[in-house]
Amino acid sequence: MKKVLTLVLLATGLLVAGTHTQAQTKIGYVSVSEVIQSMPEAKKADTALAQFQDALRQSALDKQNALNDAYAKFVKDSITLTPAVKEVRRKDLQTRLQELQGEDQRIQEELQKKQEEYVSAFQKKANEAIQAVAKENGFTYILAKEAVLVGPPGEDVVGLVKKKLGLK
Repeated sequence: MKKVLTLVLLATGLLVAGTHTQAQTKIGYVSVSEVIQSMPEAKKADTALAQFQDALRQSALDKQNALNDAYAKFVKDSITLTPAVKEVRRKDLQTRLQELQGEDQRIQEELQKKQEEYVSAFQKKANEAIQAVAKENGFTYILAKEAVLVGPPGEDVVGLVKKKLGLK
């Protein structure tokens, strides 16, 4: 009888401890992209990125125009040029054409690199704010809304994070 009573008390203690532990789990959800889009510096970065893209495209257009002009000059002057000079200019035009053909890929790589620079800074700032909100408000877990399809009930902490960052 003593063993049964001890076993019942032990089981009750474990049940109460388990319930107490579950009650302390606090889950929140946040949309990191929404937080980042709310940052004024992110809007400035979008504008700067668009200007950077325009500058790269203008540079490519200038190279295209220079190549077209050089080709037109080559065609016009080809009658009076010696075969050796023609060959040198033809190779130069081919080299410039190959460089120009790789220009779109170079532009995309430059844009991606610049975008990653901006995003990583904003991501770091948002993550620091999320961690501070979690600590200040007693959240055990804060999950990204975009990554969770089904999950336990939780609180949307976007407002708290925006407040922490001083955003509206």
